Amino acid sequence: MGFALRFRRTSSSKVDRSSTQRIFYGNVLGFRTQHFEGLSYGIAVRGETALYFWACNDKHIAENTSCYIRVQDIRGMLRELSPKLPSLQAVVRTAWGMDELYVIDPDGNLIKFGQESSAQ
Repeated sequence: MGFALRFRRTSSSKVDRSSTQRIFYGNVLGFRTQHFEGLSYGIAVRGETALYFWACNDKHIAENTSCYIRVQDIRGMLRELSPKLPSLQAVVRTAWGMDELYVIDPDGNLIKFGQESSAQ
């Protein structure tokens, strides 16, 4: 990565159905990942943000799961991820005062990155 983004503290449980998930969080989103094979459990960490994954064979659960990660530089996040995710859309300004970026991981989990609109 060209620069370090500071992630604010977030913790979330997400569905992990494959090793593709760990590769995505590591290579695309820049998290350090660890998998506990015998426990069907994994962790992805970046800055103060930790995401916890558990194995699940029901894709419906993953496709209806999301987490919200607050960042300090949403446009920097967009610049970092755009080369790795060509279909990534622009930052969205919400009616509730957040600038948000939406990423769907390989298993269908929605990851929302957000920052207060007045922060930039």
